[in-house]
Amino acid sequence: MTRDVQLAEDLAQDALVAALEQWPTDGVPDNPSAWLMTTAKRRGIDHFRRAEVLRRKVTEVGRARGEEQAMPDLDAQVDHIEDDVLRLIFLTCHPALTAESRAALTLRLVGGLTTAEIARGFLTTESAMGQRISRAKKTLATARVELELPTGEERTRRLDDVMAVIYLIFNEGYTATAGQDWMRPELSNEATRLARMLAALAPDEPEVLGLQALLELQGSRTTARLDESGMPVLLEAQDRTRWDHLLIRRGLAALQRAEAFARRGKPVGTYFLQASIAAQHAKAKQPEHTSWRRIAALYDVLAEVAPGPVVELNRAVAHGRAHGPTAGLAVLDALGPDALAGSPLVPSVRGDLLERAGLHERASEAFAEAASRTSNGSERALLHRRAQANAARSPG
Repeated sequence: MTRDVQLAEDLAQDALVAALEQWPTDGVPDNPSAWLMTTAKRRGIDHFRRAEVLRRKVTEVGRARGEEQAMPDLDAQVDHIEDDVLRLIFLTCHPALTAESRAALTLRLVGGLTTAEIARGFLTTESAMGQRISRAKKTLATARVELELPTGEERTRRLDDVMAVIYLIFNEGYTATAGQDWMRPELSNEATRLARMLAALAPDEPEVLGLQALLELQGSRTTARLDESGMPVLLEAQDRTRWDHLLIRRGLAALQRAEAFARRGKPVGTYFLQASIAAQHAKAKQPEHTSWRRIAALYDVLAEVAPGPVVELNRAVAHGRAHGPTAGLAVLDALGPDALAGSPLVPSVRGDLLERAGLHERASEAFAEAASRTSNGSERALLHRRAQANAARSPG
């Protein structure tokens, strides 16, 4: 509404402060979000009125420069994206910023993620991410960027950034990078909702459909990913009757639509490929029915399309299942010693492959190293448990 990130943040903070002052005595209103929005809008209108008064006074003394600007209509309908959150994501994925800055700023302002969570998603430090977000805000302010909802080709150009933001929100919910809980379903559910909305907005884009399919299929496993004590359950040990088969049907249907567009020559990308991999798991009624050779082949393609350490890590897992742990370890070793430094991912995958190879002492050491690296309490407990189980099976 204000078309200004800093001003919007200030008005939102003012409304929250007003709530903290008034709600303890007056009581929480029936519709808290509407109360906050109304309060912020009123303060925004006051801000623009004061600015207009100042402008007139400056004009009267002959010091005005540039074109006069009318006070914006804060109640105007400026676009046709009905969902507030999706609309805001499109707004903040602004071309004045770099791709990574767009995603980081949007995750902070709209996605509700902390700077530390965003940093872990980008595999960087919290301080570096904080600086990146701060620079992004300054860039928008310095360039005097007006946040207007994109339409037509400009909206299409922003799809990749919007999809990246939705995917990162889902990932933080699906496997939380910190805290005691293995998952934060409120985040992954919101990301899935946004992916469905985006697919409705761009129904002929196979990558958008691929993103929806991926999140539906991944999200279908949510209820089976924890045992009765709240501990994580790995994919192969999950009770597949607890998977959400409605989400599986939705995911497979979205993937089928994406495949139809792909056959007509429309380009596909990483989300489509990842959804195709997730579909192999969804179609397997038992773990032993999983087509790991097909999954390994899809990861080989994905590694060519979007090379990177995370893809190689998953490729190592797939090759370890399809062609034996030695093949998986060969892919993992090719990453080099500094890949994903500080992350628990590499040693945890190494531990799994070593365990499958019967090298339990080395597997125990790898799982212990992974446990020391994670910031998630549930994941740490799982890794410690696997380290101890392998230590008990080692010859020493």
